[in-house]
Amino acid sequence: MSKKIHTDHARSYRKSITHSSSEAAFQVVVEQTDLLIVADKDLSSEALDAVHEIRGILKAHMVLNPAFGPSLVPVDVPDGSHPVLIAMAEAAKSCNVGPMAAVAGAVAQFVAEALLPHSPNVIVENGGDIFMHSTRARKVALLSEPDSGARIGLAIEADAFPLSICSSSGTIGHSLSLGSGDLVTVRAKDGRFADAAATALANLLRSPADVPKVIEKARTLQKHGLDGVFVQYDSKIGAWGNLELIAL
Repeated sequence: MSKKIHTDHARSYRKSITHSSSEAAFQVVVEQTDLLIVADKDLSSEALDAVHEIRGILKAHMVLNPAFGPSLVPVDVPDGSHPVLIAMAEAAKSCNVGPMAAVAGAVAQFVAEALLPHSPNVIVENGGDIFMHSTRARKVALLSEPDSGARIGLAIEADAFPLSICSSSGTIGHSLSLGSGDLVTVRAKDGRFADAAATALANLLRSPADVPKVIEKARTLQKHGLDGVFVQYDSKIGAWGNLELIAL
C-alpha cells in the first residue's frame, strides 16, 4: 500500500512556531515564495525587496540557461554568474542533483543575509528549509508525522550560527522527491548545500531498510559541509553527526 501524502498549502505547521516577546514574526509571499521570518523587529519591507531580488536573479538566469530550472542532474553555470547561482550549482554537483534542489535553501539564506544588517537575530523558514542567524540557542522541530505533530526536535547551541537546517520528504509537501521516506533533515552551515543534500539523501530513502544506506551516504558528504543528518521511514529512525535530539 502506498504511503499517505501530506500537503499543507496553508502551512499550518507554522502555528506551532514560537519566538521571544522581544522578536517579531512576519510572513512574506511573492508568487510561489512563502517565507516565515523571525527577527528583532518587523522587516517585511526589507524582506520583500530581498525576495524580489533573488527571484529576479533566478528567473533571469533560467532564461539564459534553460536547463538550470528543470534539470535533475548538475548543470554548469558560466564564469561570472551571480554568487548564489554558483553556490547552487556547486551544491548540486556535490550531491548529484539538479540545481533547483537547492533553491529553497538559497532563497532562505539570501533573505536572511539581506536582513542581518538590520537584526542580529534572523530566522527564515521556507517550506521547511531554514537559515538562521542567532545570538542565542534555538530549538527546531522535526515534523515527520503531520497528523500527530512534532514530537522530537534539534537543539542548536548558541555558538553554532549562522546555520541551515533543511528537510526533504517523500510524503510531506509538494516538492519533488524520488524517495518515499517520511523525513530527511540535514544540518550544514550553507543553506544551498543543506537543501541539495537533503534532497539527494531523501531520494535514496525508499524503504525502512534504506535508513543505514542514507546515513552512509551522508557520511560521504561531510567533506562538502554536511554536519549532521536525521532520517525517518515509518518507525525506523537514524541519525548521525553533530545533532542533539530533544523531546518536544
